[in-house]
Amino acid sequence: MIRPALTLRRRRVLVDVDVQHDLFLADGKVCVRNHRRVLANIRRAMAWARHERIRQISLGMVQDPEHHGTNGHNGQFCVAGSEGVRKIHYTLRKRHIDFGDDAGTDLPRQLLQDYEQVILYRHTEDPFEQPRIDRLLSETRATEFVIIGGVIEHAVKMLVLGLLIRRRAVTLLTDALGSHDKAAAEVALRQMHAKGAKLTDTKTLMGASHLRMVYACTCDRCRGKLQQKAGLEESTL
Repeated sequence: MIRPALTLRRRRVLVDVDVQHDLFLADGKVCVRNHRRVLANIRRAMAWARHERIRQISLGMVQDPEHHGTNGHNGQFCVAGSEGVRKIHYTLRKRHIDFGDDAGTDLPRQLLQDYEQVILYRHTEDPFEQPRIDRLLSETRATEFVIIGGVIEHAVKMLVLGLLIRRRAVTLLTDALGSHDKAAAEVALRQMHAKGAKLTDTKTLMGASHLRMVYACTCDRCRGKLQQKAGLEESTL
């Protein structure tokens, strides 16, 4: 009998989905819309998880350079060895462990008791198609999985529906989730809610925060340069 990778009582697990350069930074190949607001709330969720000592499972996408499929997106992204595959730096915890994209199912015992964060990669949109991810998510016992990241209409939806089928309690932080298609994202959220997922936002779950929205990434908007420029233009009128 295989021991569960994690057994927790009255504890949450934070799951961040594909919070990588190509998907969440302005110069990424398939950056989500409204990335600035989403990243600011992802930062809040990370600060909350650290403060509350909440364990974290991070899912990442990685594609072979020779692969030409789109996986539901407009073009190839998160190519192995590229800058785009890297996780956003503030989503990394000090004590973390990485697992690559392979067909293995091996996991150390007491994995999430020994590490704050487990990072697993895959090459398909559906996380449950990667055996090691399937095993970890299926065996992890926690009272609630809190989901952030993206994109809503693809990987997030597949993850959430898979967890719900496995009778896991799921909470989506809607203001910390990215998407490419607003209409499709709204439909996906309604589908997940109808299946039993709870929808909330970072302020409701975590309370108010002093974290600013700028500096979420290095684009002008996130660094506040657009606002500064606008202010300078107004002052010269």
